[in-house]
Amino acid sequence: MMSDQPLLKIINLVKHYPIHRRGVLLKKQIGVVHAVDGVSIDIDPGENVGLVGESGCGKTTLGKTLMYLEEPLSGQVIYDGINMFDAFHSGDTKKIHMIRHGIQMVFQNPYTSLDPRMTVYDILSEPYIIHKHVPKDKWKDTVYELLRMVNLEEYHAERYPHEFSGGQRQRIAIARALAVDPRLIIADEPVSSLDVSIRAQILNLLMDLQKEKGLSYLYISHDLSSVRQVTNRVAVMYLGRIFELSKTDELFINPLNPYTQALLSAVPVPDPERNRTRIILPGEVPSAINPPSGCRFHPRCTYATQICRQEEPSLREVLPEHLTACHYAEKFL
Repeated sequence: MMSDQPLLKIINLVKHYPIHRRGVLLKKQIGVVHAVDGVSIDIDPGENVGLVGESGCGKTTLGKTLMYLEEPLSGQVIYDGINMFDAFHSGDTKKIHMIRHGIQMVFQNPYTSLDPRMTVYDILSEPYIIHKHVPKDKWKDTVYELLRMVNLEEYHAERYPHEFSGGQRQRIAIARALAVDPRLIIADEPVSSLDVSIRAQILNLLMDLQKEKGLSYLYISHDLSSVRQVTNRVAVMYLGRIFELSKTDELFINPLNPYTQALLSAVPVPDPERNRTRIILPGEVPSAINPPSGCRFHPRCTYATQICRQEEPSLREVLPEHLTACHYAEKFL
């Protein structure tokens, strides 16, 4: 059920990483990496938003910044009416706990996101120690319930992470995220390190949990096929900026940005008889330290003209609920 008010509202979010050169006594800043450069997205209750783009475009940095694992340079993130960054800066414990209750993250690599020295029981009960929302005499029952929720057995609680397969570890990571009963989960490529058969199981699990608990997801992935399967809307990111944002089916059927068209042309189709035109982009992704002037995609775009080199296109609504950052988007209608 969609709400009139977004669950999470991201407003012009910026995250830069300074680059320093060490001198004899002091270090001097000589530049910045434009990891996230003015991103604005809304996520509604019960909605799944996909975030796609090439490696290094800023997807993971955006997810970590939303969790306040990385401190932003500027911008705002409003979660359920709470200004997240103001809450963290002020040290408002009540609001911070509400935010941490509401937003959790599933990291890309389950082999490094779980503490190898802790049993599964310790991993899943640790949120109860921090948030104190479950009485201690209920810990065992709630841990077992979490394990059943992700299709694991009760006896798995006494084992260590190294005793599990990659798919089982990711299930444990999902169970840990669910331990505080969140409303939004940021899933950072949750299936990229898993075998194809296990990927399907984890994706089905995420969808089942959404139906059961009414979760929202920010689903970060390179796998456009899985993005189409599990999301309602998709945001396409390039060099720290959103280039296109639309409902999922609309984006896949009618992409209005040359970069999106190139991404979609690379998606494998399980039909050897079908003829497809693959769009090969010239050159390499420009450096995020010194992004190109104007449209950041213009050095690789076959449609680029002088205006593309001089003026950065704004993210504008070309069709109803279909936004794109391209001077010539109407050409693709």
